[in-house]
Amino acid sequence: MTVRPPSAIRRSLSSRARLLPALALSPMLAVLAACGSSPHSADAGLAMPKNHLLSEDRSASGGDDQIGNSGVNAYLWRGAIDTLSFMPFASADAVGGVILTDWYTPPATKNERFKITAYVLSRNLRSDAIRVSVFRQAFTDGQWTDTPVAPNTVSDITSRILTRARQLRADSGGH
Repeated sequence: MTVRPPSAIRRSLSSRARLLPALALSPMLAVLAACGSSPHSADAGLAMPKNHLLSEDRSASGGDDQIGNSGVNAYLWRGAIDTLSFMPFASADAVGGVILTDWYTPPATKNERFKITAYVLSRNLRSDAIRVSVFRQAFTDGQWTDTPVAPNTVSDITSRILTRARQLRADSGGH
């Protein structure tokens, strides 16, 4: 035996049943509509994130001496981004001057991996305005273990970043 609700209740349930999926989809439809909107619209919000790397320091002139109102030198920032671009980035904050890479395994060695953190500390293009930390792990006995990096690794990476930053400044006509 099948029990059916009275027709008035059945109509009410039927309209609610049709309304619930529409209500559940409405936030997703709003997000999709925002994704298709013009990037210049004022209400783009989260659908159109701003890429500070592109808007601040990748101008034709190589970037200004400083990124926005931050204490970060744009040449050092771009030099660090360019130098470390062979590694995958986990995070890059142009305003704070922090670059965190993800683990990178060189093609020649499958049993070691590296991670680099770079900090741009000043508005000035000087050697003490960049700090680099390199982390190395080796795969032994089925697990990754921390191991020391070669003594010159940090200084070599820092030198390459500084060289690239100076090249960017020279290319832009800066002194």
